[in-house]
Amino acid sequence: MAKRTLYNKIWDAHSVTTLPTGQTQLFIGLHLVHEVTSPQAFDMLREKGLTVAYPERTFATIDHIVPTKSQARPFSDEAAEKMMQAIERNAKEFGLNFFDFATGRQGIVHIIGPELGLTQPGMTIACGDSHTSTHGAFGTLAFGIGTSQVRDVLASQCMAMDPMKVRRIEVNGTLGNGVTPKDVILYIINRLGVKGGLGYAYEYAGDVFDSMSMEGRMTVCNMSIEGGARAGYVNPDDTTFEFLKGREYAPAGDAWDRAVATWRSLASDGDAEYDDLIVYDAAEIEPMVTWGVTPGQSVGVSEPLPDPARVADSGERTSMELAYRHMKLAPGSKPRDIRIDVAFVGSCTNGRISDLRAAAAVVRGKKVAAGVEAFVVPGSMQVRKQAMDEGLDTVFTEAGFEWRGAGCSMCLAMNPDQLKGDQISASSSNRNFIGRQGSATGRTLLMSPAMVAAAALAGRVTDIRDVV
Repeated sequence: MAKRTLYNKIWDAHSVTTLPTGQTQLFIGLHLVHEVTSPQAFDMLREKGLTVAYPERTFATIDHIVPTKSQARPFSDEAAEKMMQAIERNAKEFGLNFFDFATGRQGIVHIIGPELGLTQPGMTIACGDSHTSTHGAFGTLAFGIGTSQVRDVLASQCMAMDPMKVRRIEVNGTLGNGVTPKDVILYIINRLGVKGGLGYAYEYAGDVFDSMSMEGRMTVCNMSIEGGARAGYVNPDDTTFEFLKGREYAPAGDAWDRAVATWRSLASDGDAEYDDLIVYDAAEIEPMVTWGVTPGQSVGVSEPLPDPARVADSGERTSMELAYRHMKLAPGSKPRDIRIDVAFVGSCTNGRISDLRAAAAVVRGKKVAAGVEAFVVPGSMQVRKQAMDEGLDTVFTEAGFEWRGAGCSMCLAMNPDQLKGDQISASSSNRNFIGRQGSATGRTLLMSPAMVAAAALAGRVTDIRDVV
């Protein structure tokens, strides 16, 4: 069992007791709530006559069902409007902090937490969303939970969890031209598999993560769940502290100095023991593209699509054959042979200001290919404002992209931004499951924001290294 890792330190500090089931009752320092997984949880509280135990530790926003073209109320989708009304009512009734449109701080829950300074090293964080692992970039243990667990955290600020093993994943060396954090995590998932992390928390380390920006670390930790890990984290360091300093909910003055001293002590010790260690060479990673229906079905952009006949495992072979049928692709073909219909830049994975800057740098002064629907969805109202202050909205619109309001958008099919028929999208989001983007026959290629932008210009998958 791992010892003296950040995981152990935070887990032990937040453990209340060991339950008869053998699970740990874990205190949750920060609870983030959105409109989709919370309505039933609040109704359960009402049924039992309970209140929210620590409303000051609970913060709500709206993101999944929010339309991005027009956010005028009432929403045109009746179900979306009902969920919106429910979270407004629940936040008011239970006295929660609620970041709606009027506050100017609405956005995807995993983007506003860090940008407001709510996410801080050493925390345990829970949210009714699988990509809560994003917050691990700050040296937290952050877990996606289901609606019944949302109820438990609201009522008690605790949840029952099984202890995990810790796998340290080092990426050493220097990333090549055009290779981004999105490519790093797609590479890791490709190598370890979508079930490789079951039972583990992933600790990301090594040269690449030491030099990676906070927004890049968030992208990697965000997709830990796609590799089967329950959580992913990076040890807090000066990069972490510089990002947090001065943010709205971050400590200030003497409290800041004390906090930083504590946060430094949380990092895994130099002689920490891990349950597993994996090391990769950064030079082996190139821009990645998914070709199938799981985030693990990917290749480097210069590589041919794999041949199921050469795969020994029958289950994996069957999965690949299903993916080829759905995607209408053939083994041995090249990613550059794949034409696209839609280009989407956004999501909790890649909807931050650095992602928008990267995409804008590619399209500046150029035009989207004929027949391609391209749009950019900032991850929060604050990201949107910053991008507009920098003139990025003009760069995108002049190139032929639509500039939208903040929300989850086409990452998932819970709002009007959806694929039609068998359209194929270049997407900076996190999942390429069948039906994920709104059409049962729609097809999704995951890639970095810069790669999405390049594909939008060419009308097909393009190696970003040929563009920049």
